[in-house]
Amino acid sequence: MKRYSYLLFLVVLPIFSCQLANRSTVFSPKNPIFIIDLYKYQGAWVFDDPYRGFIREPFIMGFPEMIDELVKDIPDAQKGFRLLFSAAAFEGYTTKLVWRGKEEGGHWYYLEEYDFEGWISPVLFKYFDRAPQEIYVKVETLTR
Repeated sequence: MKRYSYLLFLVVLPIFSCQLANRSTVFSPKNPIFIIDLYKYQGAWVFDDPYRGFIREPFIMGFPEMIDELVKDIPDAQKGFRLLFSAAAFEGYTTKLVWRGKEEGGHWYYLEEYDFEGWISPVLFKYFDRAPQEIYVKVETLTR
């Protein structure tokens, strides 16, 4: 029994450590769900992810309009809200972006329910090995 407890400890400890070191990822071997907090800075939607080297990383080319629609029911969203995203469907996701094509090192995604298209810079590859065909998204109020 001790040997099994020790083996379990060796498996669980790295997972727990990963979650503590990188709060922007919910660990799942099959479906990581990334979490970033967005806010407005000097009129632009931005996010911070110090673990990946991003401070006030802006969204551009169609994404600000998408974000405005996604957060229209979140009070004071410009002060901050949480965005969860993954390359695979996860429980509670509310919308999905569909890959449209590659341009200038980034990728175009389409949000059908609002008929918006937006470009994601190569920042995408800090979260995914390759551009996903679909990105599942959920927005939620920050709890402080």
